[in-house]
Amino acid sequence: MFKKLDAYIIKKYLATFFFTVLIFTMISVVIDFSDKVEDFIEEPVTIRQILVDYYLNYIPHINSLLWPLYALISVIFFTSRMAFNSEIISILNAGVSFRRLMFPYLMAATVIAGIHFVGNHFVIPIGNKTRLDFEHTYIWKHSDEGKTNNVHLFTSPTEKVYIRTYRKRDTLARDFRLEKFEGENLVSLMKAQTAEWIGPPNKWRLRNYEIRTFDGLKETIDLGMNKQLDTTINISPADFVRYANQKEMMPTPELKECIDIERQRGIGNTKIYEIEMHRRSAEPFTIFILTIIGMAVASRKVRGGMGLHLAIGVALGAIYIFMSKFSITFATNDNLSAFLGVWIPNIIFSLIAAFLVLKAQK
Repeated sequence: MFKKLDAYIIKKYLATFFFTVLIFTMISVVIDFSDKVEDFIEEPVTIRQILVDYYLNYIPHINSLLWPLYALISVIFFTSRMAFNSEIISILNAGVSFRRLMFPYLMAATVIAGIHFVGNHFVIPIGNKTRLDFEHTYIWKHSDEGKTNNVHLFTSPTEKVYIRTYRKRDTLARDFRLEKFEGENLVSLMKAQTAEWIGPPNKWRLRNYEIRTFDGLKETIDLGMNKQLDTTINISPADFVRYANQKEMMPTPELKECIDIERQRGIGNTKIYEIEMHRRSAEPFTIFILTIIGMAVASRKVRGGMGLHLAIGVALGAIYIFMSKFSITFATNDNLSAFLGVWIPNIIFSLIAAFLVLKAQK
């Protein structure tokens, strides 16, 4: 049953958590603004763009990365205060079991994790698109890593496109070649001096083209010198644009669609997108684990008091972040699956949480 004690702890948890978020948000914004203020002054950007397009979306992004750590710090902070004031001992002496005392902590963690889950999968990626478009336009102008010379693309597992040079400003490709295969056999080859994108859905205009069709040893040639041909090819100008943080701009349904498209094109390395998708679910779950760890550590009254508890909490948080980055690096390099690479830290820290609960003051 829901008791006054539950409401008391939930209120303390949520109030401390959002106060921690507020403090760290102010610090993050001040540091980021001091780093980018010269770009804001030099570029033709308005105050409204800075506040609405950038910082309104920057704040959820930077907070989403640290919410599990905020949860750990918040739990340790207010639980340590309760332990110092002998409130935890009084609660346990009143007949409340340690397991029952965990209930309001987990209820508050559910609220925070739920907000974090929805934000990670839907809200924050939409905001990231506006924020990153702003950064790519005014801050990191040369961050596009898309290839424009000697480009090889798979339009499907059986179709391959080669483009010698591509101009982004007018979407014009030179020395275009499209190869189609059946098994290991080349069945058609399309060449064009230029290919120009003329609009969705993936319509291209080929000029000075040549189409060769192969049927065993028989070859058919269609020459279109000084002619043009409008056709549909499964590529678009967006395929020539690549940002290191492009995966952060896609809500989860769009991210799944991107993974499916890349696989259909025969591109096996979709790890960075899979890791991002698993990360969005793993981080909210981390909040539950760190909540339990923080409660188990801070509920015991010790000589060092809150300072010792916070030191232990920060150390555990640092170890978690290091382990998370370490395992994701292994997953990115194909040594681990994307799922394990993201979830291994949670699995290990779940065992640590269970051990600390067993050893906690009862």
